[in-house]
Amino acid sequence: MPTSICPECDEEVYVDAEIEQGDHVSCDECQSDLVVVGLDPIELDLREDSDDDDYSGDEDDYGSRDYDDDRL
Repeated sequence: MPTSICPECDEEVYVDAEIEQGDHVSCDECQSDLVVVGLDPIELDLREDSDDDDYSGDEDDYGSRDYDDDRL
């Protein structure tokens, strides 16, 4: 079974042989949520909070708008 190193606690993390880039795994030692960022060799990174996934960063919804001076 392939392994990698947890970026949080440096413990060995066992991953499925059929793992793909972008898959999520957990560290058994520190319970960190990890994401597969590389396959050869298998590299893991800390998974970002999913709360930020709902915000698209599009300023058209909430940002400033351009107005003509005549409209004021």
